[in-house]
Amino acid sequence: MQETRQNKIARMFQKELSLIFQQQTRAMHGVMVSVTRVKVSPDLGVCTAYLSVFPSEKGEEILKNVNANAKTIRFELGSRVRHQVRVIPELRFFIDDSLDYIDRIDELLKQ
Repeated sequence: MQETRQNKIARMFQKELSLIFQQQTRAMHGVMVSVTRVKVSPDLGVCTAYLSVFPSEKGEEILKNVNANAKTIRFELGSRVRHQVRVIPELRFFIDDSLDYIDRIDELLKQ
């Protein structure tokens, strides 16, 4: 039962974080940030979001910027979902490099 609630909350956070990043990166031309996966702890206190950045060369720079603005992002998320959850979780961001991994495998298979 708890796992179902975690999944629903994770999907809601993924959707809202995607919209937040879409608004934030609209000013930065040539950069796209998408939220590929979100995991929520069982007590709903920690939200781990995996970000995919295009172009991937700017991934570390974007991640540093996102981590520096984590409190602002949490506030924005809280204002969007304040009626669905009681406590807004601590946000943790990581780069999702699965697309780079897939490209590397394809490159090796073509050789």
